[in-house]
Amino acid sequence: MKKYIAEMFGTFTLSFLVFLSVSGKFPIPTPVLASLCLTMFVYTIGSISGAHLNPAVTIGLLFIKKIKFSEAVKYIIFQIIGAYLAIYILSQLSVNIVAPVLAGGSREFFAEMLGMVVFTFGISSVVYGNAPGVIVGGSLLLGISISALVGSAGILNPAVALVLQAFYPTYIFGEIFGSLIGFSFYQWLNKSSLRKIRKD
Repeated sequence: MKKYIAEMFGTFTLSFLVFLSVSGKFPIPTPVLASLCLTMFVYTIGSISGAHLNPAVTIGLLFIKKIKFSEAVKYIIFQIIGAYLAIYILSQLSVNIVAPVLAGGSREFFAEMLGMVVFTFGISSVVYGNAPGVIVGGSLLLGISISALVGSAGILNPAVALVLQAFYPTYIFGEIFGSLIGFSFYQWLNKSSLRKIRKD
């Protein structure tokens, strides 16, 4: 149960922080804050839950068989609970988002997908033990940057999209497809590398 609570708390904190950053004026850019937040949770709850904090990441890990289906469902439920908890507390604080994210079209979908590919590719290197946890935060920053530069809001997280009032297909399926591609691509490269090492 502790790992699900950890996921809920981490997702709540990330969503809460991103909303406040987007809604207010703070000298540190939102992508940097989100990356720092995720990095902190990778090192604090990574050993407890894996620090997914993102339904699309959980689905990607399920796809490459790094998490069981029953566990993945519970992870996603608790991540969504964390997002709704952030919404509830923000509503009590009467914090309003400055510029609601629009639904978007094919360009935004592709941008979110591309950013998510880069983000989950970086996560994969940590999952397979080839890189330190700090890579996860850096990959999020890079993924958000690419996604935003291509033309989307650069959310890369359906739970955060829910809190930002951007729970549209663009910001759900673009992220899920990107996650599947990023994880699968790294898995393929990693397996190919292992085969080569064994042959040598």
